Amino acid sequence: MKKKKGYIFGIVPLYAVIPLISSFVFNTVIYSGTMILRQGAYHHNFTTAFDRMVPVIPAFTSIYLICYLFWAANYIMIGWIGREHMYRFLVGDFISRIICGIFFIFLPTTLIRPEITGNGLWEHLLRFVYSVDQSANLFPSIHCLVSWFCYVGIRGQKQIPKWYQRFSMIFAILVCISTQVTKQHYIVDLIAGILLAEGCYQIGQRTNWYQKLWSFFGRINGLLGLEDRGKKQKGKLSEIKG
Repeated sequence: MKKKKGYIFGIVPLYAVIPLISSFVFNTVIYSGTMILRQGAYHHNFTTAFDRMVPVIPAFTSIYLICYLFWAANYIMIGWIGREHMYRFLVGDFISRIICGIFFIFLPTTLIRPEITGNGLWEHLLRFVYSVDQSANLFPSIHCLVSWFCYVGIRGQKQIPKWYQRFSMIFAILVCISTQVTKQHYIVDLIAGILLAEGCYQIGQRTNWYQKLWSFFGRINGLLGLEDRGKKQKGKLSEIKG
């Protein structure tokens, strides 16, 4: 990886690389680890009359899959905004996954997926999604949670164009809709994911917990040569200790 003016390939701020990778790894450990841990346990079914009324729309599989690129792009943008904002955001991000893990362990859920007929592209893709993604760890919906984090993380930030903020909100809503019409989640999973994202984001914004996260990753970045700890201590970090 090339280092150029504090960025990797001119895209990812060096100081953000390890924290953002850690967020991805932590998400994977929580989601996959709890699924393995609770394999064979009784899983609850939260199907409601609303869920039964929602039609299957295979074309929304495109949104359900494309959102992974959306997540990567917006998390990198959140890193661009600045260290303090990124670490405040990551406090909420990590807390939300811990809460998800608690639900996945103590309230495992599943749903009965419909049989997908038809031989179109989207039908094939939806069957593929069903084949690689177990119907478990549904509540709260991580798809909805992360997509809403992608929006709130740039919401009201002057460094991000207004049009892209609006796009992010619309796309996050589309992702939430996709979880319903692909029959990957219940409506309660969607609601819980959005509420959890909003609540945990506010925790990061209203507490000083980000300082410890900043200090922890700052030391790691310093050891790896991704950040000059001396310069950082003279700058913004010292300004926020009061």
